[in-house]
Amino acid sequence: MNRTVIGIDVGGTTTKIVGFRQKKNGEQELIAPQFVRATDPLTSIYGAFGKFTAENNLTLADIDRIMMTGAGSVYVKDEIYNLPCSPVPEFTSSGVGGLYLSGLDEAIVVSMGTGTAINHAKRVGDGHEIKYLGGTGVGGGTLIGLSRKLIGVDTIEHIEKLAADGDLANIDLRIKDIAQNRSYHGINENLTAANFGKVSDMATNADLALGISNLVAETIAMMSIFAARSYNIRDIVLIGNLTTIEPIRNVFESLGDSFDVRFVIPENAQFGTVIGAALHKE
Repeated sequence: MNRTVIGIDVGGTTTKIVGFRQKKNGEQELIAPQFVRATDPLTSIYGAFGKFTAENNLTLADIDRIMMTGAGSVYVKDEIYNLPCSPVPEFTSSGVGGLYLSGLDEAIVVSMGTGTAINHAKRVGDGHEIKYLGGTGVGGGTLIGLSRKLIGVDTIEHIEKLAADGDLANIDLRIKDIAQNRSYHGINENLTAANFGKVSDMATNADLALGISNLVAETIAMMSIFAARSYNIRDIVLIGNLTTIEPIRNVFESLGDSFDVRFVIPENAQFGTVIGAALHKE
């Protein structure tokens, strides 16, 4: 009996792929995730599948089924190389993947891609209960779009490099700017009062890159915190491509203590959705 399940997450420009191989003791062994870039979804799907199977010495006979998720998955109507393909809702995939990677039984799972989706995820028996709570259009698309218009840079690598030398004091209005170093209702004085509320004429491209990154991360962080409070839980698991960007990660690390939550960025967080798709039980 075939024992390998393939998950494929088809995005607009990136397709991610992962595999799980069932071992003799029944445990699932993760096969290292990969991604490919292509503008055409079908080219991306078949390219990712070919690369993944070749590099992991998998034949078609080794594969039991393929689980598809992501907006581009609608381009696959039935089968890939005569292998059955099953669709998995993206929100379900995100929730399942977030719990698997974090090892938690319950959490708010935040999928940070072009936009951001927020889910409540909980293990129930041998399955999962995933509820989509909403989200925000602020995400990776915002980061790239604003950076392109404001500083003429539209690659993550360049944004990240610029932001490393930025200073938020030239961009954001913070609590301490309003309170003038006096206590303000017990609120952390370093928290942002207004993103881009204190833009200096002397602000550099590095300052702007950091300011844009901070705006995106803080918006996502606060929406996630409100969602966690509504379920009276502290654990917020972050997945998606934005988890790999250092100025984004730094914001979450700094905000957790101020709002009594725990932001978790697990290993392979950028592959959370595709991992969840592969693990989904029909």
